[in-house]
Amino acid sequence: MKYQWLLFDADGTLFDYDRAEAHALSESFAQIGYPFEEKYLSEYRHINGSLWQAFEQGGINQNRLKVERFELLCQAFGLTLNPALLSQLYLENLACGTFLIDGAEETLKALINHYNLAIITNGLKDVQRPRIASSSIHSYFPVIVISEEVGAAKPDKKIFDIAFQRMGDPQREEVLIIGDSLTSDIAGALNYGIDSCWFNPGRQQRPVGLNIRYEIDALNDLIGLLNVS
Repeated sequence: MKYQWLLFDADGTLFDYDRAEAHALSESFAQIGYPFEEKYLSEYRHINGSLWQAFEQGGINQNRLKVERFELLCQAFGLTLNPALLSQLYLENLACGTFLIDGAEETLKALINHYNLAIITNGLKDVQRPRIASSSIHSYFPVIVISEEVGAAKPDKKIFDIAFQRMGDPQREEVLIIGDSLTSDIAGALNYGIDSCWFNPGRQQRPVGLNIRYEIDALNDLIGLLNVS
């Protein structure tokens, strides 16, 4: 394979964000002594997803996003809770959520002797730094680029410029990004002119006209795709 660098997304690609999110939200409610209901999680995910899409489009900054999602959650159910406190507790709990996607560590072990590995994520620094550092896969990634730290987010070209600088300025044809998000990972790859591999465990239908170089539904499919024995 022509690639020298594999650029991984974090949440939903390497880390099981859904599991970490559910645990962090229920734990936060428990810490403030308020009964947690499953309907809070489903509504939170809807709100959070919409706000992160707005963030990718430049419509909201990350500091505002942190609290606004809980303001909207409380409004939706008439909860008399402090959104700022709930946000603080949630982020602390989420930072402990080191649950991995099935096959993540096995796949990285197979790839590390053949490729350079990096992480590029739109996550929050106070969540991503501690959870990556305390995870079993932290040693595989000499380069970790977090949007909040660098002031730019996928799909913006600026975050890729920074990632490439930290990677030693490889040629664009030498880099493959692997991610689950069409709007940040795949769109970012297209904007920057690098190949992409869409991680699609839900086997969603591929959008018409979107130029995706590869598609996998299990992480360990990368081992065969990249000719690693």
